This record gives sequence, C-alpha cells and structure tokens, in this order.
Amino acid sequence: MAYGFPFTRQVLVLALSLPLAACSTDDLSPSARMEPTARVRAVAPVRQPVETAADTEMDTGPVEPVRQAEKRLPMIDSEPDTSFQTASVQPMAVPPEGVDMDAMLGVAPAASVTGLAEEQSREIAEGNVGQPVVGGIGGDTVQQLGTSRPAEVAVASADPGYDPDLPPLSPEKLAAEEARKVQALEQQQRVMLQKRKAEEERQVAFLPRADNPLSEPDFTGRMPADEAACRQRLKKLRVEFRDVPRISNGKACGIDHPIELSGLSGGIDVKPAVKLNCEVTEAFALWVKNELAPSARYRYLSGIKTIKPLGGYSCRTMNSRRGNPMSEHARGNAIDVGKFVLKSGKEIDVRKPGFFAFREKGLLKAVRSDSCKYFNTVLGPGSDPQHKDHFHFDLRDRKSGYRHCD
Repeated sequence: MAYGFPFTRQVLVLALSLPLAACSTDDLSPSARMEPTARVRAVAPVRQPVETAADTEMDTGPVEPVRQAEKRLPMIDSEPDTSFQTASVQPMAVPPEGVDMDAMLGVAPAASVTGLAEEQSREIAEGNVGQPVVGGIGGDTVQQLGTSRPAEVAVASADPGYDPDLPPLSPEKLAAEEARKVQALEQQQRVMLQKRKAEEERQVAFLPRADNPLSEPDFTGRMPADEAACRQRLKKLRVEFRDVPRISNGKACGIDHPIELSGLSGGIDVKPAVKLNCEVTEAFALWVKNELAPSARYRYLSGIKTIKPLGGYSCRTMNSRRGNPMSEHARGNAIDVGKFVLKSGKEIDVRKPGFFAFREKGLLKAVRSDSCKYFNTVLGPGSDPQHKDHFHFDLRDRKSGYRHCD
C-alpha cells in the first residue's frame, strides 16, 4: 500500500492532462490581424462602424467610419456635456425689418390691411361711432369723443321719435318743435334750481348757530292781536288777572306776554296767584266755571271758595329730571292744582282718597274726566309717582291731536 499510492497520483495527473491537450486548437490562437509582436492586455468587444452619408448614397471605396464620442449620462450636480454639439450649427439672425411670413410661404401680401385699433380710432375721429366714447377717465377732464356726427345721426339721437322715412317737417312745425324744446329746457332748469335751493337750505339748517342759545329771543314789546283778544275773553269770564312784565330766561324758558291769575268767576280765589300765559288761563277758567263748580255743588251742596295751585310758570324740565325735555311750565302753558277748598270750609286734597270717601272719589274722578275736554294733557294721582298729590293741566300742542288724560 505504501508503494501503490504514489503510482496512483501519477496516473491521475496523466488522465487530467489528456483533455487539456485535446482543447488546444486554433480557436485559442490569437487573431491574424494582431501582429505577432503586440501584447494583449485586455479584451474588449468590437464596435460596429457607423455608416456615413457617403456610404448610403454611393460606394466609391472604403470610407473611414466617423466615430462620435460616446454620449454618457451626466452625473448628478454636474455641468451638461456640450461636446456633442458641432461647430457648424449657428443661431438664425432676425433681420431688422422683421420676418416676412408671406414671402416665406409664397403668398402675395394684401394691398392694405387695417387693424381693429386703427379702424376704431378712425371711426372716433370721423364721428361715426354708434355709442358714446368717453376719454380722460380717471383724470380731471372727462369728455365725450367723436361728437361731430352727421346731421341725420344727430337729429335721430336728439329726437327719439325721428324717422328718416317720413317727410321733413314744415317750418311751422319746426318752430313749434323748437319752442317745445326751449320750454322743456327751461322747465328742467327750473327744477334743477329748486333742487339746488332746497339743498342749500338743508345745508344751512345744519350750520351751527352763531348766537347764544341762552340769549333772549327777539321781542318787539307790542302785544299781538290774539293776545289782546284773549284778554277780552278773560274779562267776559270775570277772571281776575293783571299783566306782568315779560319773563325771559333764554329761548327755552319764558313768556312774552304773561298774566298773573288771582281769581275766577263765582268769587273763587286762586291762592297763591300764579303766572301763566293767556291761553291756558282761559282754558282753566272755562273748566272751573263749566265743570268743577257744578260738580262740587252737586256732591257737597256747596260751591268752591278757593283753589290752591302748586305751580304755574317754572323754568325746568319734565318732572325736574336732568336730560328730559323742557316742561310746559317753562312757557307758562301748564298749571298744577293741589287742593280745593269748599265754601263750607271742607278741604279736598288731590290725593288718593280713603276707602269710605265716596264723594271725594266721585269729585276727583269727575275732575279727571271733565278736564280733558279743555286741556291736552291731564295727569293726577295714579298716573306716576310725581303726580300723586296734585293735578297737572297743560295745553301741549301735538301734531296728531292726541289728548293724554291719565
């Protein structure tokens, strides 16, 4: 066994060398084009030659193939490769007069071509536009362009009823038409003048007053005819009064022709005397004579001796609260009554009577209902807390004619 192992190795080596010797053919020999002295370092695939235009058109002989540099994909963030561009490509130069597409396409140019903007400008200049064209928009001078229209167009626009198919108007009708147009223009001017005047008056109404609102109003001192007639009626009613000097506390308060009331017909005293205007004095006297005195005699079999007022003229607001409108007392147009004294000596206070005071309740109810025939406003107990102990009578003028009796 020790001698057999080396022999076996030699036999194996011989068996392996036989196939190698059989594979040694001409295919493994170098190409005939390669020079015997050339040394091969690497084997690369053979590229096919690029056919040129000369190869395709004519075959005049062997032409050396033109090889271009192999175009490879650029790497990221690398500059573009322009090596493939040839120097023969040149940019096309545009002539100063422009490119004539008609000549390039072989089309004869038109004799004259007018653009839309040029045509509209020509129409505006000649006044042939159908709609008004305004220029200068956005500036200080805005005017209508192309106002010089032909005569027939101007007549048609001025007269909506113009019909070119009708015969022209006669001279008489033309004169009448012109007169009508003049009258219409004058009427329009008058309307515009009235509107302008009304606007000026409205603006003047909002101007601040130059005078002091607390200053005294204009007063001539002469008694008007209606004031004199009112005093004549008071004398017929046997009202005891006297004229007192004018009361003026600015434009909000005052009486131009005040009187001081001290007595009424039937011997009824008014204590203390109060200052009022003549109109409310007359209404008060009529109410006492026609309503209050008969109601007192009916319920108590006694007439009224004295009426005790709580106030007449007073320059204050309604209910003496700040911010309220001015009271009718500020013009002497109201009177407050707090108590009635009968000739029998009984005093009737103007306040909510007791449960068993039936006659007082009846009298105060009659005062409230009957007085509303003579006054525009009547307030008393139950109306509000400010009138819980007196009656308020005034002649406040309301445009609706409403009378407030509460």
